[in-house]
Formats: sequence, C-alpha cells, structure tokens
Amino acid sequence: MPPTDDFEQRRAAARDACRSSLFGHGWPTPGELLAGLAAADAGDNLDRYGKGGAVTALEQEVADLLGKPAAAFMPSGIMAQQCVLRAWSERTGSSRIALHGLSHLVLHELNALPELHGFDTAHLTFEPRQPTPNDLAALTDPLGAVTLELPLRDGGFKLPTWDELTAFAEACRDRDVPLHLDGARIWESAPHLGRPLDEIAAIADTMYVSFYKGLGGLAGAAVAGPTEVIDEARSWQRRHGGTLFTLLPYAVAAREGLRTQLPRMAEYHDTAVDLAKRLTAAGLRVDPDPPHTNAFRVYADAPADDVNERVLTDLEATHEMVFPWFQAGDVPGWSWTEFWVGSATCDRGVADVATRIAQLTIGGD
Repeated sequence: MPPTDDFEQRRAAARDACRSSLFGHGWPTPGELLAGLAAADAGDNLDRYGKGGAVTALEQEVADLLGKPAAAFMPSGIMAQQCVLRAWSERTGSSRIALHGLSHLVLHELNALPELHGFDTAHLTFEPRQPTPNDLAALTDPLGAVTLELPLRDGGFKLPTWDELTAFAEACRDRDVPLHLDGARIWESAPHLGRPLDEIAAIADTMYVSFYKGLGGLAGAAVAGPTEVIDEARSWQRRHGGTLFTLLPYAVAAREGLRTQLPRMAEYHDTAVDLAKRLTAAGLRVDPDPPHTNAFRVYADAPADDVNERVLTDLEATHEMVFPWFQAGDVPGWSWTEFWVGSATCDRGVADVATRIAQLTIGGD
C-alpha cells in the first residue's frame, strides 16, 4: 500500500527536522556544508566554464589516481557517461551499447541513451549478478561499447571477483570493443577487489567516478581515459550544457572528499562486514553476505509499513535517521532497505548502530 497523505506529511516534517543519521556521512545542514567548503583549499584561481583553477587540479588528481592520460570533470554522472559513450560510439561506428539490465543507465535515466543519443541498448543479463564473458558472447551483433557497473547497485551492490573482472575485460579486448567502467562507487570497491585504483582502471578503456556518494561531495563526476576520447567527451559535455560559468564549489568539495574520505574506504568496508555479521546475529538478513563494499541490503521479516512507522516515530522523537525507508520485498511480509557505512557510522560505533537498527526493525535489544 502507498503511504497515506498523513504519513507523507509527517515524514516531510521529520526529514526537515532531522539533524543526524547513522548511515553515510551524517546529515549536515546547508550551513555546515558551506562552512566546510569555506575551510577547504580552493586554490588561487577560479575556473571559467570548467577550465583552470580547482577543476583542472581535480582532473589531474583523478587522472593520476586512475593512471589514465586524461580526465574531465562534469556536473553529473548521467552527463559524464552519456558523453563518453557517445564518444566511443562515434569512434567505433556502432550505436549498439551493451550493459546490464539493472544498470543505473537503464533504470534511472528516463531512457536517456536511446532518447538523446539514438543508442540501441543490448542487455547482458537481468539477473542480480555481474555479467560474464558468456553473457557478452551471446550478443553477436557489433557493439560500440560495453559498460560494467561496479558495484551493481540495483543488484544489491554486487561486485565480481578480481579474476572474474579481468576475464570479462579480456573478453572485451578479444572482441575489440571498448570497455567502460561505471565506477560511481569504485572508491568503495577497491578493498573487495584487492587492487589499487590504477590497476582496476587499467583493465578498462574509460572509467567514470562519482564525487558525492562515498566521497561526500556536493555533486559531480569525472570520466578518465585516452586524451582523444576525453576530448570528444568534453565536446559532448558542452552540447549538454555542462560547462557552467564556474564549477568551483563542486570541484573543491570533490578534492576535499578525496583528501578526507578516500583514505577511509578500507575502514568503511571492514565496518560494513562487521555490521552485517551483527545484524545477521540479531535475526536480520543481509545481501551480499558478507558485503562486497561499504553498502548492502538489509532484509527484515516485517512489513515495510510497520518498519517505516517505527522509523518515523523514532525520527520525530530523536531527529536522527537510523536508516533509509524500507520497501516491500519479493517475499510477502518481508521488506528491505539499503545501508551504506560512512563516517557517521564509524564515528558512532558499529555496536550501537547494529543495536539501533535491530530495535527499529525487529524489536531487538
């Protein structure tokens, strides 16, 4: 059943009054966000339309981290991936793009790839797992590019093993088709893959990274790869209206995230594994088990409406969001949500966070 108008009004009011959370990097106020930016290193010069200043410094930093010749900063990941895939499509002469049926590009961008670029999307699989070389081999028509989302968020934050990932990349090379990595959460994925960022990026032709998820930036993304491909992507960025007069706040926040949050990714991953164990012991279920990244799904043997009412009542009383809202699961009577570990989780302490989650989902102690 959809939430009632009364519930939605209560939820909106409680969200406005919220002052902290136990997931991610907390619940900063606008003033706190702006104060943090003011204290960060903004460089000596402003960028103009995305050139110079903190933007150029950020692009070089990302290129160095990923071991790629060039990188381009863009206001959003949606724009960044469309631009780089359009560049590959024009270079290869094929508008057919292979990707997972649960990819963010398929589910959450209003059919942007075919609507804006005329792409013919071919789905590697719809199963909640990473694609395999056999999935790629089943697509026999010529391909302009293949994209792999690491991790597969709508499949439950699933990652391949390193051997599986390199085998898939080798299959793309054997077919002479560019491999693009959708690395929105690649920072969080490195601990599970057990390789440094540049080694992960080296298996692909291009990679997209996000700055507002695990890194806690305001917004924005970057694509990295060969200079000529990134230059073409920049042209499409301009056609998309993505060269704003200045991108300074986003670039500064992104660089601060690389400085403060990137070094903590292994801590976040290990805390997620510990938290998942505690939740399982309390009677909940998690997927994947153990988590591949700092994020995972939590399943409760309780209807979503019941859990959400308890969450809302607690939020109204404490002004603290323990976890995102639950939604109905495939099994009647069960519900689930996502939980991602960040600085707020670690700073509170995993034992306390596990107890609070259990209390609100199944009435645990």
